[in-house]
Amino acid sequence: MHIVLWVAQVLLAVAFLGAGYFHAFKADEAKGRPEMAWMQALKPGLRKFIGLAEMAGGLGVVLPMLTGVLPWLTPVAAALLAVVMALAIAFHVVRSEYPNLAVNAALLLLAAFVAWGRWDLLSLL
Repeated sequence: MHIVLWVAQVLLAVAFLGAGYFHAFKADEAKGRPEMAWMQALKPGLRKFIGLAEMAGGLGVVLPMLTGVLPWLTPVAAALLAVVMALAIAFHVVRSEYPNLAVNAALLLLAAFVAWGRWDLLSLL
C-alpha cells in the first residue's frame, strides 16, 4: 500500500504542478484550444490564484511526507486538491464542458485515495 500511495502522490504532484503552472503563467497559449475555453471565462487574478494553489497542492502531496517535516500536511493537501477538483467539476458542468470532467474526476479520485491512505497510515504511527 505504501508504494501505491507514493506512486499516486507523484502522479498528483506532476499533474498539479504542470496544470498549475499552465493555469497561472501560460494562459495566453490556451486561447486557441477549445478544451481550454474556460480559462478565458475567469478573471486573470482568479486564474493565477487557482494555478498557484494547484502548484502548492502538488508540492504538498509529496514534500511533507518525503522530508518527514509535518507529514500530516500530505493528506490535508490531497484532501484540498480533491475539493479543488470537485469545484472544477461543478464549474465545467455549469458551462457544459463535459470532456473536461473525466480528467477532473480521475484527479479527484486519486487525491481522495491519497488523503484517505495517508491519513490512515499516519493514524497507525
